[in-house]
Amino acid sequence: MSRFAYVNGLYLRHPEAVVHVEDRGYQFADGVYEVCEIRDGRLIDEALHMARLERSLKELRIAQPMSLVALGVVLREVVRRNRVQDGLVYLQITRGVAPRNHAFPAEGTPPSIVVTAKSSPRSAGDLRAEKGVSVITVPENRWDRVDIKTTSLLPNVLAKQAAKEAGAYEAWFVDADGKVTEGSSTNAWIVTMDGGIVTRPAESGILRGITRTVLFEVAKAAGLRIEERAFSLDEAKAAREAFISAATAIVTPVVEIDGQPVGNGSPGTVATELRRRFHEFAAQAPARSRGG
Repeated sequence: MSRFAYVNGLYLRHPEAVVHVEDRGYQFADGVYEVCEIRDGRLIDEALHMARLERSLKELRIAQPMSLVALGVVLREVVRRNRVQDGLVYLQITRGVAPRNHAFPAEGTPPSIVVTAKSSPRSAGDLRAEKGVSVITVPENRWDRVDIKTTSLLPNVLAKQAAKEAGAYEAWFVDADGKVTEGSSTNAWIVTMDGGIVTRPAESGILRGITRTVLFEVAKAAGLRIEERAFSLDEAKAAREAFISAATAIVTPVVEIDGQPVGNGSPGTVATELRRRFHEFAAQAPARSRGG
């Protein structure tokens, strides 16, 4: 089956879906993106993703190419044309096409927009969650504004490749104080010996993940306590459980950090329960209104 993409107003087959050589996203990583889970043919937590996209655009002073309502129509049409029931939809907006110059292009330069979608069977993620994954750690070397979901991801790419070469699924960044910030494409969590769930505050130093945001509601409904504070790598290795969260991972238990087992080396009950409840919770999303 042919795949389709949306590029600057047109729905195109993938071989014809191209961007200009002087698009600032290509030359400067001057853009933002969102990745949204598709489950049973619908977008999960669309409102939260759109709110974060709007914030990212404002932080980088990139014009919004269309209303969020119109953008939602485009996302769903790309999902429909690609016949995706379970998978991911990817949205990227850049500052547009202009002669290469570090300063912003002329006022009125239209932003560029690309949307793609692909199928990803639930079974692969479910199997990872059932077995648990391993992570390695790497020094934090990213810019300070990781709270903006920009396409400038080279440190993340290198970290993910380091994890792959080490036979791990993910890499966690560790700052100069020995504190875990987040993963190359996920948020990081631990569960303390007394059952408390800990994740780093999202005011700065990490991306405010959408799945992370929803998990606060899921945990509250389950009677579980979440504490927002930095935790050290040593604390993570000594934790009862650890897990990662993202639209691409939902909740996935971490069973090994830098070759050292976490807890008993098996997926923990808290992470497993959060993953199970997240899917139930997400199914109710159309009936609720959420903030950004």
